[in-house]
Amino acid sequence: MMINATVPDFGMMGRQEAPAQLFYDFDLERHVPAHHMLREIDLFLNGDSLREALRPFYSHLGRPSIDPELIIRMLVIGYVMGIRSERRLCDEVHLNLAYRWFCRLGLEGNVPDHSTFSRYRHGKFRESGLLRQVFETTVERCLKENLVSGEGFAVDASLISADANKIRSIAAEDWSPEAARDAGNRAAREYLETLDDAAFGAASPVQPKFVAKSDPAAQWTRAEESRPYFAYATNYLIDTKSSVIMDVEATRAIRQAEVGAARTMLDRTEKRFGIKPDWLAADTAYGNAENLGWLVEKRSIIPFIPVIDKSERTDGTFSRSDFQWDETNDQYICPEGHALKQFRRNYSDPNRGRDTGGRKKYRCLKAICQACPSKEICCPKADARYVTREPHEEAREFARECRKTKAYKVSRDKRKKVEMLFAHLKRILGLTRLRLRGPNGAKDEFLLAAIAQNLRKLAKLRSRSVLQEAVACPATDRPRRRRADSSPRRRVKPVSAADRRYARRHGPSPRRRKPRAGGAGERGRSR
Repeated sequence: MMINATVPDFGMMGRQEAPAQLFYDFDLERHVPAHHMLREIDLFLNGDSLREALRPFYSHLGRPSIDPELIIRMLVIGYVMGIRSERRLCDEVHLNLAYRWFCRLGLEGNVPDHSTFSRYRHGKFRESGLLRQVFETTVERCLKENLVSGEGFAVDASLISADANKIRSIAAEDWSPEAARDAGNRAAREYLETLDDAAFGAASPVQPKFVAKSDPAAQWTRAEESRPYFAYATNYLIDTKSSVIMDVEATRAIRQAEVGAARTMLDRTEKRFGIKPDWLAADTAYGNAENLGWLVEKRSIIPFIPVIDKSERTDGTFSRSDFQWDETNDQYICPEGHALKQFRRNYSDPNRGRDTGGRKKYRCLKAICQACPSKEICCPKADARYVTREPHEEAREFARECRKTKAYKVSRDKRKKVEMLFAHLKRILGLTRLRLRGPNGAKDEFLLAAIAQNLRKLAKLRSRSVLQEAVACPATDRPRRRRADSSPRRRVKPVSAADRRYARRHGPSPRRRKPRAGGAGERGRSR
C-alpha cells in the first residue's frame, strides 16, 4: 500500500538555512556601524595614561592581571548606555558585537566576572584615584577641542536616592560612633572617616531625624515634594558654553555641604586646569553672605546669584532698603534724615567697641523716634527703630546691583543647562538610585556618570572633526600649486543632498544640466 505524500508548494518564497561552512571570515570592525556612539567615544578614550597611573600598584611577580583598561571601558559602557546592573553589563558585553569591539575583546575574548569590578573599585582604583584622573582627562580633551570658554560657570546640586531603607534605620538619638563601629560594614567605616569632612559630617551640627545602619552617611531629607528618603547630593560645576562638566563632588543632601562643595570645585578647577571664571551663576541656596563674600572679596568672581535677604517687610513699614548707608560715618540715615549708629560714645575698654565681624545693630535715639512724624510707618510697636547689617554686606549689595544688569538675565538662561544635565543623568542614564554605599561609593558613581556625560558631549560635537583629521592625507598640508595663468579659480556651487540622491538613481540632475542651443535657456537670455 503506497501513501501519496503531497509536498506543499510555497512558490518563490525564500527560506533561510544555515550555511554548512567549516571556516568563516568575520571582521568585527566591519559589523560595527560607522556612526555608533561607542565608535565615536572611542576616539576620545585613551588607556595609556591609566596604566601609567596604576603601575606602582602592581607587583613584578605573579600572574598577569585583568587589563584595567578593560574594566574602565566596561564601566563606561554601563554608564553611557544606562546599564545599571554589573551582572547584566557582563552579559551585554558578552553578546553585543559593538560592546566587544569597544572593549577590544574580539570574538573569542573572555568577559571578566562581575565580582572583578568590586575588587578593582575597592582596591587599586580607589587607592590611586583613577576615576578622578579619567574624569580630568575628559575635561582636558574638552579644553583641547575648544568646548570650554572659561568665561562663565554655573553650579547646582541634585539629590540621588541612596541604597538605604527607612525600615532598617534607627532614630538619631540612638545613633553614635560606637554604634557605627558595631555595625562593622564598609559604609559605616567610611562614615567614621568622614566625620570631620566639610562635605559630610562637619557640614552641619544638626543631626537628621533617622540614620540608616547600612549607609550612615546618607542624609534623611525631604527636599523635594515627595516622601522623605535617604539621599546623597551630586554637585556639578559646568562651563556654560557647551555644558561641559568641569568638576563634580558628592556631599550630604544639605545646603551647607552644597555651598562648600561649590568652593571646593572652583578651587580645584583653577588649580588643576588654571581656569577661573569671570562670573558664576547659581540659585538662591548659594546666596548667603559668607559665600558671596568669598566670591567677591577673595576670588573676584561676579556673582549672578539671588541674595538671601529677609529684611524686606510686607506690613507697610519701612524696610532696611529704605535706609541709606553712610560708609564714611559708619551709620544708616532714615527716610526722615536721622542717624542710626552702632556706638554713640567712646568706651574706655577698646574691646567693647571692636568689630567682631558678625551682625551689627544700628539704633536710633528713643527721643528722636518718639517725636518723629513717620513713627507709625517705621516702628509702630517699638520705642525706637534699629537696623541690622549683615557680614559681607558690601558683597551682598554688589550682588543686588548685578541682578539689575542684562548679563544677569543671560546667566539665568545659561544656568538652566545644569538642570538639563541632571535631567539627562536621571532620565537617559538612569541614575535615579545609587548602587554603591558609603561616601566613596557615591563619589565613584558620580564621577563615572560625569565621565559618561562628557564623553557623550565630545562624541556629539567633535567626533566628525577628529575623524577628518585622522583620515586627512599628509600631502594636503603642502601648499597648492597655482595654475599657469594664475587666474582665480571659479567657485562651484555645492551640490545638495537631493541632487546627490537623484544622481545615484537617474544620472545627473536636470536642474544642473546645461541648456541646449536654441532651447528655453537661449530664448530666455535672448529676451
